[in-house]
This record gives sequence, C-alpha cells and structure tokens, in this order.
Amino acid sequence: MISDDLKAELLEVGLEAARQAGALLRDGRPADLAVAATKTSPIDVVTEMDIAAEKLITGVLAERRPEDGLLGEEGADAPGTSGVRWVVDPLDGTVNYLYGLPSWGVSIAAEYRGETVVGVVAAPMRGETYHAVLGSGAWLGAVRLSCRPAAPLDQALLGTGFAYVQTRRAHQAGVVARIIPLVRDIRRGGSAALDLCDVAAGRLDGYYERGLNPWDLAAGDLIAREAGALTGGRPGEPASGELALAATPAVFASLQPLLDEAGAWHD
Repeated sequence: MISDDLKAELLEVGLEAARQAGALLRDGRPADLAVAATKTSPIDVVTEMDIAAEKLITGVLAERRPEDGLLGEEGADAPGTSGVRWVVDPLDGTVNYLYGLPSWGVSIAAEYRGETVVGVVAAPMRGETYHAVLGSGAWLGAVRLSCRPAAPLDQALLGTGFAYVQTRRAHQAGVVARIIPLVRDIRRGGSAALDLCDVAAGRLDGYYERGLNPWDLAAGDLIAREAGALTGGRPGEPASGELALAATPAVFASLQPLLDEAGAWHD
C-alpha cells in the first residue's frame, strides 16, 4: 500500500518536471526546428526538442528521486530499487509541435509496484496542466474534472489517432468509416495524452486508438479514470497497445463492442 505522503511527493515531482519541460518546449523551440530521427516510419519523427525535454525530465527525476525506475519514449530505461517507476513522454504530439500546431503536451506518470498512482499532463500552448492521484480525482489546475453526462452513442463526439505505418493506417481508416455513421463526429487531435485529458474534461465523449505505447497512455488513462470515465481495451482487457479506449460509461458500453467487431484491435 502506497502512503498518501509518497503520492503527494510523487505528484509534486511530476508537476515540477512537467512544468520545466513544458517551458523548455514552449520557449526554446528553434525557428529552424529539425527532425533528429525517425521511429516506426519516415513520417514518425523525433525532433531535437523531444530529446532535450526527456534529458531535462530525467535530470529532475534523478535529482529528486534517484532510486526510482524510469521508462521514457526517447530511450531512457532504468529499473530502479524503490518500487516507483516513472513513465515519461517528453513531447506527445511531436508532429503537431514540428508544424507549429498547439496540440502537444508533456506526459509524466508514476507507477508504484506496477500500478499508476500519479499522472501529470502539461499542455503549455493551452496554458493547462492536468493531474490525477489514484483515489483522489482528476484536476485541471484547481478545478476538479468530471467527464460528460451520459449521452447516446449517436450524440457522442469521439477522438482517435492513426499510426505512422501505412498498412495500419489503411485499416484504421476502414474502422473510422464503420464508426463515423454511428456517432456525432470524430476528431483527430494528434496527441493521445491530450485526447485522454479531453475525455476527462468533458471535451470529448470518448477516445480510442490502436498502437499506443505505455508512455502515451499512462498519465492520461489515470486522469480519465479519476474523472469518472471508463478505460480499457478489448472487452475484459485493460488498455494496451492493441487497443486503448476511454469514454463516459454510457458511450464506453456501446463503443467497446463496436470497435471489437470492427477489428480496431488488429491491422
């Protein structure tokens, strides 16, 4: 059992690391921002600022919590000895950031013995920071968050995302074609972390995506759940790289079987 004092400490550290990284990314973006590398495909990019932000975050965590483990998108991976592991996406929405679009954020989660207990998502261009502590609700600054009231699926606004591997993208387009006639509309924001926070804040009724990594999911999943949303993957399974879904309870109950039937969980 994790103590309230430890949860409070982890939240403080996570907020500070996200604040510093968000300021670096907002204020330090060079006019000639360049692609530093690619990941799954030539259009799945890493910029020099992704790398700089992860270095900053890992430095803060190493100074404040040197015995903790770490899993970061840009390569940081250490087991730690304290039972705490940080799961970090230093820049979620890299392509948005590269193009100067505002929908990007810093996502930092703390796990204790395998369970996510703290989540922080900073969205500097929105001037917003979301956070959640397991069992203590989800917050946007000092405002407690709650997902939208129950609505039928045909009145639901959904978010989704697409992979950067062409074969997977083609299948995902087919899933969208099956789902979109059944809902109010679908948005593609470009940042999984912010989409999950938008479910928590009542800006979306639901969000789903295939192909997410732990650092994409960890903080936002907790924030959505603590705001009253349901999260998961295929029926009876947790959210994972196979399929991640977060939605208001009513929309979740209708959408999960539709996504399963549509094959949203495979290529």
